[in-house]
Amino acid sequence: MPMETVVVSEAADDIHGLEDEHTYPPNSKPDWSNLDILHRNTLPPRATFYNYSSEKDALSRDVTKSHTLSLSGTWKFHLTPFPTEPAKDFEFYASDFDTSKWDDIAVPGMWQLQGHGKGPQYTNLNFPWAVDPPNIPFDDNETGHYVREFEVPKEWIKIEQQLSIRFEGVDSGFHVWLNGKEVGYSQGARNPSEWDISGLVKEGKNKLAVRVYQRCDGTYLEDQDQWWLSGIFRDVNLFAFPKVHIKDFKVETTLKNDYQDALLFLRVELSSPVKVQVKLLDEDSKTLKTVEQKSALSTVFFEIPMQKPNLWTAESPYLYKLVISAGENQVISQRVGFRQVKVKDGLLKVNGNRIVIRGVNRHEHHPNHGRAVPYDFLRRDLLIMKTHNINAIRTSHYINDPRLYDLADELGLWILDECDLECHGMGELGTDFASWTSDNPLWKEAYVDRARQMIMRDKNHPSIIIWSLGNESAYGRNHKSMYEFIKSYDKTRPVHYEADFNAESTDIFSRMYHSVDQIIQFATTNKVAKPLVLCEYVHAMGNGPGGIKEYVDAFYKYPQLQGGFVWEWANHGLRTKAADGTEYYGFGGDFGDVPNDGHFVLDGLLFSDHTPTPGLTEYKKAIEPVQILTEGSTPQKIKIINRYDFVTLDHLKCEYSIVSDSAPKSKKKEVEIPKGIKPGATAEIEIKSLDLSGIHAEAYVELSFTLAKATNWAPSGFELAFGQIQIHAPVPLPPLSLTLSPTTTTPTITTLSPSLLQITTQTTTYNFSPPTGQLLSLTHPPHPPLLTSPLTPIFYRAPTDNDLPDSRGWHASFLHLARPHPISCTTSTSASAKTATITTITRFAPPVQAWSILLTTTYIFTPTSLHISMRGHPSGPKLPETLPRIGLELGLHPKFGKAKWWGRGPGEGYSDTKMAQRFGNWEADDEKDGEGGRGLWTGYEWPQEGGHRTDVRWVEFSTFGGEKGEEEKGQGKKKGDTLKATFGAEPGCGFTANHFETKDLEECMHDYELQKRKREGWVVRLDWKQHGIGSGSCGPGPAEQYVLRAKDFEFEVVLE
Repeated sequence: MPMETVVVSEAADDIHGLEDEHTYPPNSKPDWSNLDILHRNTLPPRATFYNYSSEKDALSRDVTKSHTLSLSGTWKFHLTPFPTEPAKDFEFYASDFDTSKWDDIAVPGMWQLQGHGKGPQYTNLNFPWAVDPPNIPFDDNETGHYVREFEVPKEWIKIEQQLSIRFEGVDSGFHVWLNGKEVGYSQGARNPSEWDISGLVKEGKNKLAVRVYQRCDGTYLEDQDQWWLSGIFRDVNLFAFPKVHIKDFKVETTLKNDYQDALLFLRVELSSPVKVQVKLLDEDSKTLKTVEQKSALSTVFFEIPMQKPNLWTAESPYLYKLVISAGENQVISQRVGFRQVKVKDGLLKVNGNRIVIRGVNRHEHHPNHGRAVPYDFLRRDLLIMKTHNINAIRTSHYINDPRLYDLADELGLWILDECDLECHGMGELGTDFASWTSDNPLWKEAYVDRARQMIMRDKNHPSIIIWSLGNESAYGRNHKSMYEFIKSYDKTRPVHYEADFNAESTDIFSRMYHSVDQIIQFATTNKVAKPLVLCEYVHAMGNGPGGIKEYVDAFYKYPQLQGGFVWEWANHGLRTKAADGTEYYGFGGDFGDVPNDGHFVLDGLLFSDHTPTPGLTEYKKAIEPVQILTEGSTPQKIKIINRYDFVTLDHLKCEYSIVSDSAPKSKKKEVEIPKGIKPGATAEIEIKSLDLSGIHAEAYVELSFTLAKATNWAPSGFELAFGQIQIHAPVPLPPLSLTLSPTTTTPTITTLSPSLLQITTQTTTYNFSPPTGQLLSLTHPPHPPLLTSPLTPIFYRAPTDNDLPDSRGWHASFLHLARPHPISCTTSTSASAKTATITTITRFAPPVQAWSILLTTTYIFTPTSLHISMRGHPSGPKLPETLPRIGLELGLHPKFGKAKWWGRGPGEGYSDTKMAQRFGNWEADDEKDGEGGRGLWTGYEWPQEGGHRTDVRWVEFSTFGGEKGEEEKGQGKKKGDTLKATFGAEPGCGFTANHFETKDLEECMHDYELQKRKREGWVVRLDWKQHGIGSGSCGPGPAEQYVLRAKDFEFEVVLE
């Protein structure tokens, strides 16, 4: 194989910067700070494949059976503060250099996460060093020295073969030596680098030495909103190829005859002419086609026709097997998917069908290992995606571990493959963003090289349907050069790049964080025949994102809107320990890193341990493949629509059940799904024997759509979609007169002191404070008082990350410091109505400002319950435009630890994040934390409002057990205590119950800090309404229909 040295300037050919490595600073430009040198002596980039001796071994895809020696494992390691080592005898690559006292380090791995160097450091867009592109400061560039000894099989030496070494990913630039001889240099952290080392390998022990630079000039193109981490973070392999061998190959498929038949084009590049045999097999390894060719040329072409092949899609990922043999000594295999991608009629189409991207942006992240992600962890990520209806990945913002693409081919996921390119920090330098690199001709080859590395490695994967030129790097001539290069080599896929706003060098329009109104405006006004894909939308930071449904509805209503990728897949928290040894997930600033961008790195649909957040559950529901259409549906005849792009619903099973506030959930019964429902088509599911007898309260027919058979990503019976059709509407709060029994006695009000009233009813004793206008206590004798803090109006919440646009206004108006100031308090009793009444007028107001909410609150005490009604009138200058919530807060005795309710559940939900929560009877236990444990608290890594249950008709809190000596008569059982709150039919009512006051959530920066403030008993909020969530952490706030405006309101709740 010929060597490749990418040199922009001929004069740079002899510049290594190694001869004077002991001079500080060096007398000449070193490779790592020299725009003229991108690679030295590397082989041309190629596809990922392995060399086998037999067809059987090749088809096994077992790398251990190939002629591959893994060099991943334990290496020796030494870190220096900068590349120019002061000791002149530091020739660590020399065969006789002793590294026995060096530290051990794991490869793959990042050195900062293995106890070496400074950091890790997180910035979103700023370069954390003195910016002077393309130069890198010599004194701010930690350098890792790696050494590994290995032996190769003796036959690799005895038989004349080509031996090559391949690094799949090294951050950032690096030099390589073998047995004291320099092999070469390469950069491009997320791209592979390969060298021919045939003449340098010997029998017995070989010494491999690698010097890794934390930064190089290429690092200016790797500013990608993630941790700055360094090291050999992907696998290192040594390959043995026969003297005459396959250097590379390219597979393309095209469809014809109305997408019924196909042609497979294969280009094989050889080191020398030799006979090449090609076999095409089906997924069961049955041979379908065999062709062979001997050419006098080193490039051989094959064209293999196929009649009616199974087509590859993300919904039906059928993979054929291609076996390529060169001569007698080399066999390789590649899985092939027959599919065709085109932008046609202004739409992105695969196999002739318009598709909708239901995707996510995925950074490579592991909480312990950073970008060095183990295979099982990677695979689990993709399985979680599939089980949550996700069909696409954007590899933000670099090509990923090559094994990801194999999994995507196998499981069925569309891939937008993105170049390892982002220079977002250039936009912070106060001059024209693009002029620094993107529109600077001196950087042309650096840009084109990253496009070349991407397509040459990943070209043979059917899952990749779009190439991307990178991310957030402005737009300039170098992007155009990248586009032209890609199109010169691969015309089978469209090209994407968001910052090319006019789609001059792309085939697809792209936008970030546009609102629903903005994308609809595009769909209704755009005249260019190119679709729009949102490369980033609904920013999933903390609690949220909200309002996903409206985006998805627009994707299906307007053909040119073809979906998007949620930002982003997972939080990037890194596991670390506090001073007291408590383990937690750290973010920017937790490692002494300055500058940093704090917890902006926690913005995913998964927590940092890669377990789902409520946001992922909501996204799954929004993009479910079967949608129930409430309009036109009845409990007996329910309309559905197939949201798949290619397949019918024949692989699904449907079951129905009845959920009701008046009866237990009924047993599931199967109901037939009409056969052959095509993508986008509607159908009707008929429940012929629906028994609604005995169902009087609020009730729903619930349909559940599950897999009829197991797949390679989920078992049979796994639920992909659900929906509910209302049978009976919710029951409003009854008039007070209807709740009273003629045998009950009238409550009494007793003045215990000028500041304390006691109200006594048949079941309850209340204490009330006229000076504060607050209910102080509530007791069900013989139990102790239920309340540990007074019943207080509440209009504030600890801001969520996505509250950002509104929370600024809340703080500016001092809403977080507002409290009730009583004006008056009156009392009365009515023997005829058998009630006692207390009415308070309160001015709820902040310090500093003059706005207020005038509250009139009426407490009506009946023999068995307390009816509370509150009317509010917000007014005054600088009144906040929105309110976070409207409700009441109280503290419950620590003995309370169980909750059950009728409403949406089991998880948290807000007005614009509630689709995934279904109506039903739910229970939660304080001893089980988080949604997975059916608890009530969601432990976001950056503390904030969470855990709200919405559209609740009633909730009952109860104790784990009664106090000592409390026994029910004749039963010998301890009697527990309860507190029930009933809201009636008002939509949007709900509750939270957790152990934290609002100030705890606001003041703590980590969940472990919050847990130290945990109150002994629940803090309960009974909400009439909550403000929507939106995605305002980096995008639009809640849509208007979810906004809680500061205007007149009135609500009721009954406590009993």
